[in-house]
Amino acid sequence: MLVKVYGSAVFGVEATTITVEVNTAKGIGYHLVGLPDNAIKESSYRIAAALANNAYKLPGKKITINMAPADMRKEGSAYDLTIAMGILASSGQIKAHEIDKYLIMGELSLDGSLQPIKGVLPIAIKAQEEGFKGFILPEQNANEAAIVNKLEVYGINNIKQVIDFFDKGIPLERTEIDTRKVFYENLEQTDLDFSDVKGQESIKRCMEIAAAGGHNIILIGPPGSGKTMLAKRLPSILPPMTLKEALETTKIHSVVGRVKENSGLMAQRPFRSPHHTISDVALVGGGTYPQPGEISLSHNGVLFLDELPEFKRSVLEVMRQPLEDREVTISRAKFTVTYPSSFMLVASMNPSPSGYFNDAESPVTSSPAEMQRYMGKISGPLLDRIDIHIEVTPVPFEKLSEERKGEASKLIRERVKKARERQSIRFSEFKNLHYNAQMGVKQIREYCKLDDNSKDLLKTAMERLNLSARAYDRILKVARTIADLEEKESINPEHISEAIQYRSLDREGWLG
Repeated sequence: MLVKVYGSAVFGVEATTITVEVNTAKGIGYHLVGLPDNAIKESSYRIAAALANNAYKLPGKKITINMAPADMRKEGSAYDLTIAMGILASSGQIKAHEIDKYLIMGELSLDGSLQPIKGVLPIAIKAQEEGFKGFILPEQNANEAAIVNKLEVYGINNIKQVIDFFDKGIPLERTEIDTRKVFYENLEQTDLDFSDVKGQESIKRCMEIAAAGGHNIILIGPPGSGKTMLAKRLPSILPPMTLKEALETTKIHSVVGRVKENSGLMAQRPFRSPHHTISDVALVGGGTYPQPGEISLSHNGVLFLDELPEFKRSVLEVMRQPLEDREVTISRAKFTVTYPSSFMLVASMNPSPSGYFNDAESPVTSSPAEMQRYMGKISGPLLDRIDIHIEVTPVPFEKLSEERKGEASKLIRERVKKARERQSIRFSEFKNLHYNAQMGVKQIREYCKLDDNSKDLLKTAMERLNLSARAYDRILKVARTIADLEEKESINPEHISEAIQYRSLDREGWLG
């Protein structure tokens, strides 16, 4: 008897429905075809034990299982439940008249209980698009799948519940959540706050500008000056995620199994801080069967690279294209996947190997030659893609010992939101353009027009600092953001002047 059961496979951040065809006939044998990986091939042992421990059995007949489309590679243990239900229905051990109306997925333990799976959100979205009545999956993933409206989601603990549902009509408990309500309830929650940071007012100003325009930023300063503390608090002043952004972000984290169990839509912007020993594949994504990397897990959030020169040069160089295109494409012989990677890059570094440079009070100093070698680990093209370079100085004792708290993230976020709203209105006619850092040459020429005084000021800076054309565009973008924060329509010389100050690494004495 032939029975068709449905599962799903995830490629990139999109799902594809997989038809699991199970046929039982006279004879003996177990044949699994359709490009399964080892985890799927081993499923027969898990299925046999799970069925035996729930008073069912693997029939002593010839079982042929085809996973269609047969030319697409399938991987992972999430098809255990799909195959098991197909075998039971095909061998006549259970009635399953409506089994083809449900998407069924889950990894089986030997006692028949279910383990959580990856990629649930894109799978649920695809199931809803293709008109499936419901989605049966492990209970730990149910809240994530329930994000999708108009799809019946059933979270289960054991295969026996699914068998009883189809065979005896015992209803399953449906998981329902009000996605919008839960999302907006958690939207303003932040664990870290800028009010915790003592002093560093000029650096906070830089972080506000970076957040308002979505600009990449690098912080240069000695150990203990507060670089990491400031970077970790940046998400608290970024505008809250929209529902669309939250869905995009959750899909990526779902694919790699990073969504917390029993949780739904991500409401907070991601903050990723990989160790400096990370490989280029782990950073941008890839592998034999590609997975998203850290830059995609940072999508709509912040990627923080602490101690930038300690990262391998090859790792930093592979970021150049994603920083420009805001997506990364990974190509293999048989397929190509594209992952979104629209993130804010925040980097920090010491000014020299010792951490101190030209500091007479420091117990350890580095020579200018040592410092230049250290800085030379970062390429000019990568630095050109970072809009704001700012020096961070240690906080004096008087500031550290103050009882008065700094400005709260909530107040800074309000100013950032207003600036972003101005940019959204300005770029409303452009599909993938939402804030100043995303502007191309055409938009820069249209929205960053300068008066004569501003042009003269910028010309002088370009000649003295020997800036590249890309650095010129970065200065204009930052100046546009500063003007937006002040609610000014045109860019003034003071905006240009402040933007030029945020190019510390272009000045003489840093890179020669």
